[in-house]
Amino acid sequence: MITNVTPSIIYAGVDDTALDLFESQYPTPDGMAYNSYVIIDKEIAILDTVDSRMAGQWLDNIEEALAGRVPDYLIVHHLEPDHSSEITTIMRRFPEMKIVASKAALRMLPGFCDGETYENRSIGVGDGSTLNLGEHTLRFITAPMVHWPEVIVSVDEKEKILFSSDAFGRFDTVGPDIFNADDWADSARRYYYNIIGKYGPQVQSLLKKLAGTDISIICPLHGPVLTETATPINLYDKWSKYEYELNGVFIPYGSIYGGTARAAMELAKILLDKGVKDVGTLDLTRTPAFHAVAEAFRYRAMVVAGASYDADLFPPVYDFLHKLGLKNYNNRTVGLIENGSWAPTAARVMKGQLTAMRSVNIIEPAVTIKSRMTAADLQALNQLADAIINQLTN
Repeated sequence: MITNVTPSIIYAGVDDTALDLFESQYPTPDGMAYNSYVIIDKEIAILDTVDSRMAGQWLDNIEEALAGRVPDYLIVHHLEPDHSSEITTIMRRFPEMKIVASKAALRMLPGFCDGETYENRSIGVGDGSTLNLGEHTLRFITAPMVHWPEVIVSVDEKEKILFSSDAFGRFDTVGPDIFNADDWADSARRYYYNIIGKYGPQVQSLLKKLAGTDISIICPLHGPVLTETATPINLYDKWSKYEYELNGVFIPYGSIYGGTARAAMELAKILLDKGVKDVGTLDLTRTPAFHAVAEAFRYRAMVVAGASYDADLFPPVYDFLHKLGLKNYNNRTVGLIENGSWAPTAARVMKGQLTAMRSVNIIEPAVTIKSRMTAADLQALNQLADAIINQLTN
């Protein structure tokens, strides 16, 4: 099914409702959208392909959008396989069509197109390059490492539309209403920090290149078409600067038999009783870690509660901190709660993971629980809460 974004721009994307893991790691219980667009003008451009899983439906959508016309260009904003898998198919179907992509993408193209370079059918573009289709002119902007090195975005100067590649996308399917951006920020936050978040400086560079550009619609490669653009752009500016959204405390915990969970919940209660407005908790054994990664960036401070395990750290907590480090977690205050019945080791391992991150202030000392909380542990939790509140108010 196709949908009009504007009278001359058609959404030809597809929902993969059977996909359970995006990038083979992020749970997508409702599936994932792969977006593609067609600009109908004197010359016609197809903007990006889709994952091979959805090739048949996408090709049907393209044929419906073209309505018998022959496309002149395939714009390749991003070569990741979920957007490039059908390049070879569509180029064979329309042998006169040319590829328009960044010069970096053209160098990488053989790896995604069975060795084919399309040397005589390609146009390399860079910052400021334009492609005139008739009434529509696309202006290209390079966006290296947002989040691959070959990425470009484009602006339709007639319609004031930003075709944003993976930026401004989100998890989940689109459904019949491609403009439905309800709860966009929650899913987009998880998507940003897990997919793009490592590359905050590169996102800042892209935003600076876009400064002053009048953008009325954002068409990403995942998620809904955004007709309200100020909020997404402002959030991307904040996220890419690694600024917190909530002046509060996030408490992710990994508990084996419940003692660590109880300590985490007790700390949350203490913080709330002491007047901290925003306190969030998350069970790392029950919730996918990519949710916790996004929440960690959302809050100004974090307390990680982990059980000792095999003279090391309970794996769900270790995995969470490892993922957090990969995504460039920085400029935050972190406290630690460890549990160990006879020889606690969790705090030592967590501290080692956190000290490898940039500008992370670790509150000393860690709170150590021996299986179950005692009165002395409650006193230590209160002292940890006071130390965190001191950080939040300064």
